[in-house]
Amino acid sequence: MASLNILVAVSLAYVALLFGVAFLAERAGMRGRAGWLLRSPLVYTLSLSIYCTAWTFYGAVGYAARSGLEYVTIYLGPSLVMVGWWWILRRLVRIGRSHKVTSIADLISSRYGKSNGLAIVVTLMAVIGVTPYIALQLQSVTASLSIFAAGGQEGLADQGAARAAGFWIAVGLAVFTVLFGTRNLNVNERQHGVVIAVAVEAVVKLVALLAVGAFVVWGIAGGVAETLARIDASDLGTWEMDGSRWAGLTFVSAAAFLCLPRMFQVMVVENDDERHLQIASWAFPLYLMMMSLFVVPIAVIGLDLLPAGSNPDFFVLSLPLSQGQEGLAMLSFLGGFSSATSMVIVATLALSTMVSNHVVMPVFLHLHQGGATQSGDVRNVVIMARRLSILTIIALGYIYYQISGGSSALAAIGLISFAGVAQFLPAMLGGIFWRGATRAGALVGLGIGFVVWVFTMLLPSFGPGAALSLATFDSGLWGIGWLRPQALFGVEGLDPTVHAIFWSLLLNVTGFVSVSLMTFPHPLERLQGAQFVNVFEHSGQTRGWQASVAESEDLMIMTQRILGAREAQRLFQTAAEAQGRGGYLPEPTADFLQQLERELAGSVGGATAHAMISQIVGGTAVSVQDLLAVADESAQILEYSNQLEAKSRELTRTAAQLRDANNKLMQLSDQKDAFLSQISHELRTPMTSIRAFSEILRDTDGLGPMEKSKYANIIHVEAIRLTRLLDDLLDLSVLENGQVTLNQQSGRLVDLLDHAVATAEVSEARPITFRRRRLDETVTLHTDLDRLNQVFINLITNAQKYCSADEPELRIEVSRPGEAVVVDFIDNGSGIPPESRDVMFEKFNRIGAEDGSGAGLGLAICREIMARLGGDVRYLEGTGGTGFRVTLPQSQALAAQ
Repeated sequence: MASLNILVAVSLAYVALLFGVAFLAERAGMRGRAGWLLRSPLVYTLSLSIYCTAWTFYGAVGYAARSGLEYVTIYLGPSLVMVGWWWILRRLVRIGRSHKVTSIADLISSRYGKSNGLAIVVTLMAVIGVTPYIALQLQSVTASLSIFAAGGQEGLADQGAARAAGFWIAVGLAVFTVLFGTRNLNVNERQHGVVIAVAVEAVVKLVALLAVGAFVVWGIAGGVAETLARIDASDLGTWEMDGSRWAGLTFVSAAAFLCLPRMFQVMVVENDDERHLQIASWAFPLYLMMMSLFVVPIAVIGLDLLPAGSNPDFFVLSLPLSQGQEGLAMLSFLGGFSSATSMVIVATLALSTMVSNHVVMPVFLHLHQGGATQSGDVRNVVIMARRLSILTIIALGYIYYQISGGSSALAAIGLISFAGVAQFLPAMLGGIFWRGATRAGALVGLGIGFVVWVFTMLLPSFGPGAALSLATFDSGLWGIGWLRPQALFGVEGLDPTVHAIFWSLLLNVTGFVSVSLMTFPHPLERLQGAQFVNVFEHSGQTRGWQASVAESEDLMIMTQRILGAREAQRLFQTAAEAQGRGGYLPEPTADFLQQLERELAGSVGGATAHAMISQIVGGTAVSVQDLLAVADESAQILEYSNQLEAKSRELTRTAAQLRDANNKLMQLSDQKDAFLSQISHELRTPMTSIRAFSEILRDTDGLGPMEKSKYANIIHVEAIRLTRLLDDLLDLSVLENGQVTLNQQSGRLVDLLDHAVATAEVSEARPITFRRRRLDETVTLHTDLDRLNQVFINLITNAQKYCSADEPELRIEVSRPGEAVVVDFIDNGSGIPPESRDVMFEKFNRIGAEDGSGAGLGLAICREIMARLGGDVRYLEGTGGTGFRVTLPQSQALAAQ
């Protein structure tokens, strides 16, 4: 019987092998060798296998033994993502490469205005959600050590020795991750050592599971037919399916596949080529199928052969030991060990990057007020922060395991962690597909989803009376019945896991969407949203940094402190040579600063890099084209290069147009106020006269015929004046609302002008001399002659009223350019002032304010009539007086509107 010491020695040898493989891969990557292997789609696909942890390697069999084929949902979710949602993965990978994204926290932070506060929230949620999962891996390793040492008899091994072995395994994992996970500061550079080690472990655990499965089917059961017969005869042979659980578990496993920090690390950050997704889209589901191929046979044979009460989670290890197959059992142990270690290594690497970039570095910058150019090597601070974060996270997992004592609370911790990280999904998908998503919405959605997940799933997992009291389970929090953790809002009958997943994600999405619709994103947030949503049209970052040459040296010092002197000098020298400059200090153009931010983001995260550059250059500027792209949701991201000067001119023109529009609105507002005062006066004056003189006629006795005639005439004149004013208002309202019906007739232009002149001559306005060429006026029109005549009368009476000449004169000139008919009315007055010309056709404008006989409606009526007739009326400049031109087609055929 193999002893625990032998197994520990084998484990240490296996770890040493991984060290060697990782070391050789790192050396090859640094020298640019073996690129065909290090950057191959095969290695990329195998690296995705960190989804299959010890919970999957061991726990899938236990899951099948307890719940039948429901274990398939854990494999089905990722398979559906790879096959059906590959376009989402491609978008995430493109965004990750374009924006130098270092983690899922960095992605969400960069999308929502590079908000470090949001990144801290995501980081803390990830640490809380994943740390118990790390504890589960340590639990599986120590439990398998115990079972192996006891020869398959659970509980017979020295538990103290097993726990001690677990401690040293945790230490070894921490050391391995520190040595090979923090060698490069820029996490966007491939971690060749870690990735190759994970790929090797993927092969080991697959071979181990297939070997155990083949032994069970052909070595114990006697063949495929006998195995199928045993399955049919067992409880697992009965197909039972809870639709809500299958749907809920499939969805949450798919969400976790996208949102788990370790999966984001290998799938997005470590991706070298988007084309690798094409192969992974079928190769990884095939890998999962092979991992799950023998799960049911192992579960059925284990239930038949092993003693009652045996833990089905470890049938993969117990069955070979029970049959004396120590070599196979050791291979099985190494498979589970590989599953656990690969998960711990990559998860701690991803979490340490998030902690250092979004928690440690912002604190460091806050404590070092004055900028990133102060003394002190930021590079060493970042690397040390990541190493300490790795040690701390693994220590937290080990402490959690020790405190829980391997209790049943760890049994379902896989699904609990899945549901916890699934809370990132709305903010992540909403951010890459919906430009209206806001930082406030993301914060609210994440906060609500996280709180509901903790209350309905994490705390209840410890059992009644532990984290939550029995009264809370029975009567609800604070005695409120609809706040029961497994019957939230009074909804009963749902499976507890489905219940928690449903309510946490539903309230998360509701809060995210509602707050996003009620809030308006900041400019940088909107620009980042445009970049993310339209990443395939424009994969660059938002430009707009502004700096001076004097700041190049400060940028150089800051970059040296982060990237190191050699890397920083190489970057700056390359940029200077590209600009045609000598030395190490390039011109701090917007393109260079954008490139520098991307390089720094790969080391310290997007939010921190943005803050560090902002300390030196003082902020960013937004261009007009960017604002237009943000304002118009259907606009595509425009090409930015070589357009700054054109954008500046466009901004100036836009500002001038806005000023002109504002001045016009102010003039119209003043004229409206004047009109209301004028119209109230105009209406009140004739009504007052009519009332006064009618009372005289009614109440005064002894009036003579002449006095009665005089007062009656005054009443008549005032009534006509009042009627005319009301007619003008009604006429303009009808025209503007499009309710007028045109009376099409045929007639001669000369007759219309004769009638208009005659009408003006008999009016009370002062006399005016008319000059006409009647021969030019012999034009036949087919239009609404009455409406056109109304226009002519208005223009002629305006000339009578407002012409400033001592001897007023009006020229009426008719011409026929092309098929149109043009009639000009030009007097010999002083003209209309330039400041009044823009608003002269508005309905509240009065020309010649010193004459109070008009209400300022004449020209507005003329404009509406000509619009209905299909013509035009406008002011003529450069005529020496006041001139208006009426233009209309020779043949009118406009239908009534």
